[in-house]
Amino acid sequence: MFSVEKHLKGVSLAISAAALAISAPLVAGVIVKSSGPSAEDFPVGTKVKDTDRIVLEEGDQVTILNSAGTRELRGPGTFRAGVRGAPQRATLANLTRQGARQRVRPGATRAGSGEGTRSPNLWYVDVTKSGSMCVPDLQTVFLWRPETETEQTFIMRPGTSDYHQHVTFAEGSTVRPVDNERLPLEEGVEYMISGPGGAVATTVTFTVIDAPTEDAEGMADILIDKGCSLQLDLLSQTLATN
Repeated sequence: MFSVEKHLKGVSLAISAAALAISAPLVAGVIVKSSGPSAEDFPVGTKVKDTDRIVLEEGDQVTILNSAGTRELRGPGTFRAGVRGAPQRATLANLTRQGARQRVRPGATRAGSGEGTRSPNLWYVDVTKSGSMCVPDLQTVFLWRPETETEQTFIMRPGTSDYHQHVTFAEGSTVRPVDNERLPLEEGVEYMISGPGGAVATTVTFTVIDAPTEDAEGMADILIDKGCSLQLDLLSQTLATN
């Protein structure tokens, strides 16, 4: 038999749950970059809630990342911390895809030439930049270059050894694998990557991480903890909403 009392009680509970969901402060994300006079007040890695107010001075810049993307705040002014929008799951999945499953169209990420190009994958080693690299697997490491106009050969070797590997990019190619049999990569070892034309060599050190999270904020936490700032910048730029 239909019970009016039970029905009203159910409606009341549903309304209460909805009210709690609306009123509960949501985690807006994590600060992934800050600069300016107030930078020390907003250290990288700080968690912020959706309801937090960020007060910035002239010259301040703070970037906040969550599942909806990244948002850059510029002072002076007072800003709500929350990043609005639907989660960018597909973008994050493409950026963090591993190994042979990643397929790249030459020039697919090119917004112009030179500095307008960025790596399409979080795990690719950019041959033009130095820094620490977080990778899920040292057996499948790829080098990436921003230019595609000509064939180029890069030399990769440990900083403490003359043993090396030549990695050649054909014209139009942006990605080449490191041959792990010829050059077994090790965690914590500094590797030098030198290119053609006498360009200054870059250096990279690898840190192995657990299986990557599917959550943007969680991924940022890992990169911050391991000191992989190049990848943190790439994650932030790729998920930018403004």
